[in-house]
Amino acid sequence: MKIGFDAKRFFNNTSGLGNYSRDLVRILSKFVPQNDYLLYTPKTSIEHYTNLVDSKQIKVPHGYINRHFPNYWRTKRIVSDLKKDQIAIFHGLSGEIPVDLGAAQVKSIVSMHDLIFMRYPALYRPIDRWIYQKKFAYACRQSDKIVAISKQTKNDIIEFFNIPEEKINIIYQGCHEAFKTEKTAAEKEALKKRLGLPNEFLLNVGTIEERKNALSIVKAIENIDIPLVIVGKSTKYQLQLKEFIDKHQMNHRVHFLSGLNMQELSVLYSSALAFIYPSIYEGFGIPIIEALYSGTPVITTNSGVFPEAGGPFSQYVSPHDIEDIRHSINRVIEDTALRQEMRIKGLAYAQQFNDEHLAAQWNAQYLAL
Repeated sequence: MKIGFDAKRFFNNTSGLGNYSRDLVRILSKFVPQNDYLLYTPKTSIEHYTNLVDSKQIKVPHGYINRHFPNYWRTKRIVSDLKKDQIAIFHGLSGEIPVDLGAAQVKSIVSMHDLIFMRYPALYRPIDRWIYQKKFAYACRQSDKIVAISKQTKNDIIEFFNIPEEKINIIYQGCHEAFKTEKTAAEKEALKKRLGLPNEFLLNVGTIEERKNALSIVKAIENIDIPLVIVGKSTKYQLQLKEFIDKHQMNHRVHFLSGLNMQELSVLYSSALAFIYPSIYEGFGIPIIEALYSGTPVITTNSGVFPEAGGPFSQYVSPHDIEDIRHSINRVIEDTALRQEMRIKGLAYAQQFNDEHLAAQWNAQYLAL
Protein backbone atom coordinates (compact mmCIF):
# COMPACT_ATOMS: atom_id res chain seq x y z
CA MET A 1 0.00 0.00 0.00
CA LYS A 2 1.23 3.47 -0.88
CA ILE A 3 0.77 6.10 1.82
CA GLY A 4 1.48 9.77 1.20
CA PHE A 5 2.30 12.21 3.98
CA ASP A 6 1.99 15.97 4.21
CA ALA A 7 5.67 16.29 5.11
CA LYS A 8 6.12 20.07 5.19
CA ARG A 9 6.87 19.98 8.94
CA PHE A 10 9.00 16.84 8.60
CA PHE A 11 11.60 18.71 6.54
CA ASN A 12 11.24 22.29 7.78
CA ASN A 13 10.24 22.30 11.47
CA THR A 14 12.79 21.60 14.22
CA SER A 15 10.38 20.97 17.11
CA GLY A 16 6.74 20.00 17.86
CA LEU A 17 5.02 19.06 14.62
CA GLY A 18 8.35 18.31 12.98
CA ASN A 19 9.31 15.84 15.69
CA TYR A 20 5.87 14.22 15.51
CA SER A 21 6.17 13.79 11.74
CA ARG A 22 9.71 12.41 11.82
CA ASP A 23 8.97 9.98 14.66
CA LEU A 24 5.85 8.62 12.98
CA VAL A 25 7.56 8.04 9.63
CA ARG A 26 10.52 6.47 11.44
CA ILE A 27 8.48 3.96 13.43
CA LEU A 28 6.26 3.04 10.48
CA SER A 29 9.30 2.48 8.27
CA LYS A 30 10.80 0.22 10.93
CA PHE A 31 7.79 -1.76 12.13
CA VAL A 32 5.49 -1.68 9.06
CA PRO A 33 8.01 -1.82 6.19
CA GLN A 34 5.61 -3.53 3.76
CA ASN A 35 4.06 -0.15 2.88
CA ASP A 36 5.57 2.49 0.60
CA TYR A 37 5.82 5.89 2.31
CA LEU A 38 6.08 9.01 0.15
CA LEU A 39 6.70 12.43 1.70
CA TYR A 40 5.21 15.48 -0.05
CA THR A 41 6.71 18.85 0.81
CA PRO A 42 6.95 22.31 -0.82
CA LYS A 43 10.65 22.45 0.11
CA THR A 44 13.40 20.71 2.09
CA SER A 45 15.25 23.38 4.02
CA ILE A 46 17.15 21.30 6.60
CA GLU A 47 19.66 18.86 5.11
CA HIS A 48 19.84 16.66 8.21
CA TYR A 49 16.13 15.85 7.93
CA THR A 50 16.42 15.17 4.21
CA ASN A 51 19.00 12.50 4.98
CA LEU A 52 16.57 10.62 7.23
CA VAL A 53 14.77 9.05 4.27
CA ASP A 54 15.60 7.75 0.80
CA SER A 55 15.62 10.55 -1.76
CA LYS A 56 13.11 8.56 -3.83
CA GLN A 57 10.54 9.01 -1.06
CA ILE A 58 10.68 12.82 -1.21
CA LYS A 59 8.13 14.48 -3.51
CA VAL A 60 8.40 18.20 -4.26
CA PRO A 61 6.36 20.39 -6.64
CA HIS A 62 7.24 20.32 -10.33
CA GLY A 63 6.20 22.70 -13.07
CA TYR A 64 6.21 26.50 -13.13
CA ILE A 65 2.94 27.06 -11.25
CA ASN A 66 3.60 24.46 -8.58
CA ARG A 67 7.16 25.62 -7.91
CA HIS A 68 6.27 29.32 -7.77
CA PHE A 69 3.05 28.87 -5.78
CA PRO A 70 3.96 26.05 -3.38
CA ASN A 71 1.10 26.73 -0.94
CA TYR A 72 -1.39 26.39 -3.78
CA TRP A 73 0.28 23.13 -4.77
CA ARG A 74 0.12 21.84 -1.20
CA THR A 75 -3.57 22.63 -0.75
CA LYS A 76 -4.95 21.74 -4.20
CA ARG A 77 -2.69 20.83 -7.12
CA ILE A 78 -0.91 18.13 -5.11
CA VAL A 79 -3.93 15.88 -5.71
CA SER A 80 -2.91 15.24 -9.31
CA ASP A 81 0.53 14.12 -8.06
CA LEU A 82 -1.10 11.78 -5.55
CA LYS A 83 -3.17 10.18 -8.32
CA LYS A 84 -0.14 9.85 -10.58
CA ASP A 85 1.83 8.22 -7.74
CA GLN A 86 -1.12 5.88 -7.01
CA ILE A 87 -1.38 6.95 -3.38
CA ALA A 88 -4.04 4.92 -1.55
CA ILE A 89 -4.09 7.00 1.64
CA PHE A 90 -2.99 10.57 2.27
CA HIS A 91 -2.10 11.39 5.87
CA GLY A 92 -2.19 15.02 6.96
CA LEU A 93 0.30 15.08 9.81
CA SER A 94 -0.45 18.61 11.03
CA GLY A 95 -4.20 19.14 10.96
CA GLU A 96 -4.52 19.81 7.22
CA ILE A 97 -5.43 17.90 4.06
CA PRO A 98 -5.66 19.05 0.42
CA VAL A 99 -9.03 19.80 -1.14
CA ASP A 100 -10.84 17.34 -3.40
CA LEU A 101 -9.14 14.17 -2.16
CA GLY A 102 -12.48 12.38 -2.11
CA ALA A 103 -13.19 13.22 -5.74
CA ALA A 104 -9.78 11.80 -6.65
CA GLN A 105 -10.65 8.59 -4.73
CA VAL A 106 -7.73 9.06 -2.34
CA LYS A 107 -8.59 8.05 1.23
CA SER A 108 -7.47 10.43 3.97
CA ILE A 109 -6.49 10.54 7.63
CA VAL A 110 -5.68 13.71 9.53
CA SER A 111 -3.69 13.96 12.76
CA MET A 112 -5.16 16.60 15.06
CA HIS A 113 -2.85 17.90 17.76
CA ASP A 114 -4.80 20.60 19.59
CA LEU A 115 -7.37 23.37 19.29
CA ILE A 116 -5.64 25.75 21.68
CA PHE A 117 -6.44 28.70 19.43
CA MET A 118 -10.14 28.07 20.10
CA ARG A 119 -9.81 27.21 23.77
CA TYR A 120 -7.59 30.25 24.46
CA PRO A 121 -8.24 32.69 21.59
CA ALA A 122 -6.58 35.63 23.35
CA LEU A 123 -3.20 33.96 22.81
CA TYR A 124 -3.51 34.21 19.01
CA ARG A 125 -3.90 36.96 16.45
CA PRO A 126 -7.40 37.13 14.88
CA ILE A 127 -6.07 36.37 11.40
CA ASP A 128 -4.22 33.28 12.67
CA ARG A 129 -7.33 32.05 14.47
CA TRP A 130 -9.37 32.45 11.27
CA ILE A 131 -6.83 30.54 9.17
CA TYR A 132 -6.45 27.71 11.69
CA GLN A 133 -10.19 27.36 12.16
CA LYS A 134 -10.79 27.20 8.41
CA LYS A 135 -8.05 24.64 7.73
CA PHE A 136 -8.69 22.40 10.73
CA ALA A 137 -12.47 22.38 10.41
CA TYR A 138 -12.20 21.44 6.73
CA ALA A 139 -9.77 18.62 7.48
CA CYS A 140 -11.95 17.21 10.26
CA ARG A 141 -15.11 17.30 8.16
CA GLN A 142 -13.66 16.06 4.88
CA SER A 143 -11.15 13.41 6.01
CA ASP A 144 -12.21 9.78 6.18
CA LYS A 145 -10.75 9.41 9.67
CA ILE A 146 -9.44 11.72 12.38
CA VAL A 147 -6.74 10.65 14.80
CA ALA A 148 -6.44 12.83 17.90
CA ILE A 149 -3.24 12.73 19.94
CA SER A 150 -5.18 12.70 23.25
CA LYS A 151 -8.62 12.38 24.79
CA GLN A 152 -8.49 16.11 25.46
CA THR A 153 -8.02 16.88 21.77
CA LYS A 154 -10.76 14.42 20.79
CA ASN A 155 -13.19 16.13 23.15
CA ASP A 156 -12.25 19.55 21.76
CA ILE A 157 -12.87 18.40 18.17
CA ILE A 158 -16.31 17.13 19.13
CA GLU A 159 -17.14 20.32 21.02
CA PHE A 160 -15.86 22.95 18.60
CA PHE A 161 -16.41 21.27 15.22
CA ASN A 162 -19.42 19.09 16.07
CA ILE A 163 -17.73 15.97 14.69
CA PRO A 164 -19.28 12.56 15.50
CA GLU A 165 -17.32 10.77 18.19
CA GLU A 166 -17.08 7.56 16.16
CA LYS A 167 -15.08 9.33 13.45
CA ILE A 168 -12.25 10.10 15.89
CA ASN A 169 -9.71 7.64 17.25
CA ILE A 170 -6.90 8.36 19.71
CA ILE A 171 -3.28 7.41 19.13
CA TYR A 172 -0.77 8.93 21.49
CA GLN A 173 2.55 10.43 20.48
CA GLY A 174 5.83 8.73 21.09
CA CYS A 175 9.16 10.44 21.51
CA HIS A 176 12.63 10.36 19.99
CA GLU A 177 14.75 7.26 20.61
CA ALA A 178 17.43 9.39 22.30
CA PHE A 179 15.29 9.60 25.44
CA LYS A 180 14.99 5.83 25.75
CA THR A 181 18.64 5.00 26.40
CA GLU A 182 20.21 5.12 29.85
CA LYS A 183 22.80 7.87 30.25
CA THR A 184 26.11 7.40 32.04
CA ALA A 185 27.31 9.58 34.90
CA ALA A 186 30.20 10.69 32.67
CA GLU A 187 27.79 11.89 29.95
CA LYS A 188 25.78 13.87 32.46
CA GLU A 189 28.81 15.47 34.07
CA ALA A 190 30.35 16.38 30.71
CA LEU A 191 27.16 18.10 29.52
CA LYS A 192 26.67 20.04 32.75
CA LYS A 193 30.27 21.20 32.66
CA ARG A 194 30.06 22.28 29.02
CA LEU A 195 26.82 24.20 29.59
CA GLY A 196 27.94 25.68 32.91
CA LEU A 197 25.09 24.10 34.87
CA PRO A 198 24.92 23.23 38.59
CA ASN A 199 25.01 19.63 39.77
CA GLU A 200 21.30 19.57 40.76
CA PHE A 201 18.50 21.50 39.08
CA LEU A 202 14.85 21.52 38.06
CA LEU A 203 14.17 21.36 34.32
CA ASN A 204 11.49 22.97 32.15
CA VAL A 205 11.36 22.41 28.37
CA GLY A 206 9.14 24.12 25.80
CA THR A 207 8.70 27.37 23.92
CA ILE A 208 9.06 30.19 26.44
CA GLU A 209 5.58 31.61 26.03
CA GLU A 210 2.74 32.62 28.33
CA ARG A 211 0.78 29.39 27.90
CA LYS A 212 3.73 27.33 29.14
CA ASN A 213 3.63 29.31 32.39
CA ALA A 214 7.32 29.26 33.35
CA LEU A 215 6.84 32.41 35.45
CA SER A 216 4.91 30.36 38.00
CA ILE A 217 7.94 28.08 38.39
CA VAL A 218 10.29 31.02 38.89
CA LYS A 219 7.98 32.50 41.51
CA ALA A 220 7.67 29.14 43.26
CA ILE A 221 11.43 28.65 43.66
CA GLU A 222 12.11 32.19 44.88
CA ASN A 223 12.60 30.92 48.42
CA ILE A 224 13.79 27.41 47.55
CA ASP A 225 17.50 26.78 47.17
CA ILE A 226 17.23 24.92 43.86
CA PRO A 227 18.39 26.14 40.41
CA LEU A 228 16.08 26.06 37.41
CA VAL A 229 17.04 25.33 33.79
CA ILE A 230 14.59 26.53 31.12
CA VAL A 231 15.09 25.18 27.60
CA GLY A 232 13.20 26.57 24.65
CA LYS A 233 12.69 29.13 21.95
CA SER A 234 12.35 32.64 23.34
CA THR A 235 9.31 34.90 22.88
CA LYS A 236 8.34 38.28 24.33
CA TYR A 237 7.07 36.43 27.40
CA GLN A 238 10.67 35.77 28.41
CA LEU A 239 10.97 39.49 29.22
CA GLN A 240 8.44 38.98 32.03
CA LEU A 241 10.55 36.16 33.40
CA LYS A 242 13.75 38.18 33.27
CA GLU A 243 12.07 41.18 34.90
CA PHE A 244 11.01 39.04 37.87
CA ILE A 245 14.40 37.29 38.00
CA ASP A 246 16.28 40.60 38.00
CA LYS A 247 13.99 42.16 40.59
CA HIS A 248 14.41 39.25 42.99
CA GLN A 249 18.13 38.74 42.33
CA MET A 250 17.73 35.22 40.95
CA ASN A 251 20.01 35.50 37.90
CA HIS A 252 22.51 33.04 39.35
CA ARG A 253 19.76 30.40 39.80
CA VAL A 254 17.79 30.52 36.53
CA HIS A 255 19.55 29.32 33.39
CA PHE A 256 18.13 29.75 29.85
CA LEU A 257 19.21 27.37 27.09
CA SER A 258 18.29 26.86 23.44
CA GLY A 259 19.59 25.13 20.34
CA LEU A 260 20.28 21.74 21.94
CA ASN A 261 20.13 18.66 19.73
CA MET A 262 18.10 15.60 20.75
CA GLN A 263 21.03 13.75 22.27
CA GLU A 264 22.04 16.75 24.39
CA LEU A 265 18.46 17.34 25.46
CA SER A 266 18.01 13.70 26.47
CA VAL A 267 21.14 13.83 28.63
CA LEU A 268 19.86 17.06 30.19
CA TYR A 269 16.54 15.40 31.10
CA SER A 270 18.38 12.50 32.71
CA SER A 271 20.55 14.92 34.69
CA ALA A 272 17.63 16.84 36.20
CA LEU A 273 16.40 16.31 39.74
CA ALA A 274 12.85 16.73 38.46
CA PHE A 275 10.98 17.98 35.40
CA ILE A 276 8.39 20.70 36.05
CA TYR A 277 5.72 21.59 33.49
CA PRO A 278 2.82 23.72 34.85
CA SER A 279 1.49 24.53 31.37
CA ILE A 280 -2.00 26.00 31.12
CA TYR A 281 -3.06 23.89 28.14
CA GLU A 282 -1.59 21.38 25.69
CA GLY A 283 -2.85 18.99 23.06
CA PHE A 284 -0.72 16.31 24.68
CA GLY A 285 2.55 17.48 26.25
CA ILE A 286 5.38 15.50 24.67
CA PRO A 287 8.02 16.88 27.11
CA ILE A 288 6.24 14.91 29.84
CA ILE A 289 6.78 11.68 27.89
CA GLU A 290 10.41 12.61 27.26
CA ALA A 291 10.88 13.09 31.01
CA LEU A 292 9.18 9.79 31.90
CA TYR A 293 11.35 7.87 29.43
CA SER A 294 14.40 9.63 30.88
CA GLY A 295 13.54 8.37 34.36
CA THR A 296 12.99 11.93 35.59
CA PRO A 297 10.22 12.68 38.13
CA VAL A 298 7.46 14.88 36.69
CA ILE A 299 5.54 17.74 38.30
CA THR A 300 2.78 19.03 36.02
CA THR A 301 -0.70 20.52 35.79
CA ASN A 302 -3.59 18.75 37.52
CA SER A 303 -6.21 19.19 34.77
CA GLY A 304 -6.76 18.76 31.03
CA VAL A 305 -4.46 16.41 29.19
CA PHE A 306 -1.66 16.40 31.76
CA PRO A 307 -2.80 13.50 33.99
CA GLU A 308 -3.42 11.56 30.77
CA ALA A 309 0.21 12.07 29.71
CA GLY A 310 1.86 11.95 33.13
CA GLY A 311 0.05 8.94 34.56
CA PRO A 312 -0.65 8.09 38.21
CA PHE A 313 2.92 8.45 39.46
CA SER A 314 3.59 12.08 38.57
CA GLN A 315 2.91 14.97 40.96
CA TYR A 316 0.09 17.36 40.02
CA VAL A 317 -0.37 21.05 40.82
CA SER A 318 -2.72 23.94 40.13
CA PRO A 319 -0.74 25.94 37.54
CA HIS A 320 -1.48 29.37 39.03
CA ASP A 321 -1.23 28.36 42.69
CA ILE A 322 2.35 29.31 43.54
CA GLU A 323 2.18 27.81 47.02
CA ASP A 324 0.90 24.52 45.61
CA ILE A 325 3.78 24.41 43.12
CA ARG A 326 6.29 25.33 45.83
CA HIS A 327 4.99 22.57 48.10
CA SER A 328 5.21 19.95 45.35
CA ILE A 329 8.76 20.99 44.44
CA ASN A 330 9.86 20.78 48.07
CA ARG A 331 8.26 17.38 48.47
CA VAL A 332 9.97 15.92 45.41
CA ILE A 333 13.46 17.35 46.02
CA GLU A 334 13.47 16.44 49.72
CA ASP A 335 12.09 12.89 49.51
CA THR A 336 14.62 10.56 47.89
CA ALA A 337 12.34 7.52 48.18
CA LEU A 338 9.50 9.37 46.45
CA ARG A 339 11.75 10.43 43.59
CA GLN A 340 12.92 6.87 43.08
CA GLU A 341 9.35 5.56 43.01
CA MET A 342 8.35 8.27 40.52
CA ARG A 343 11.30 7.35 38.30
CA ILE A 344 10.62 3.61 38.23
CA LYS A 345 6.83 3.71 37.96
CA GLY A 346 6.82 6.68 35.59
CA LEU A 347 9.13 4.82 33.19
CA ALA A 348 6.86 1.78 33.36
CA TYR A 349 3.82 3.94 32.55
CA ALA A 350 5.62 5.42 29.54
CA GLN A 351 5.87 2.02 27.84
CA GLN A 352 2.38 2.49 26.41
CA PHE A 353 3.97 5.12 24.17
CA ASN A 354 6.64 2.80 22.76
CA ASP A 355 7.29 2.64 19.03
CA GLU A 356 6.08 -0.87 18.26
CA HIS A 357 2.75 -0.32 20.01
CA LEU A 358 2.13 2.97 18.19
CA ALA A 359 3.09 1.49 14.82
CA ALA A 360 0.58 -1.33 15.27
CA GLN A 361 -2.17 1.17 16.06
CA TRP A 362 -1.39 3.26 12.99
CA ASN A 363 -1.24 0.24 10.71
CA ALA A 364 -4.67 -0.81 11.97
CA GLN A 365 -6.02 2.65 11.08
CA TYR A 366 -4.66 2.46 7.54
CA LEU A 367 -5.97 -1.07 6.97
CA ALA A 368 -9.44 -0.11 8.21
CA LEU A 369 -9.94 2.57 5.51
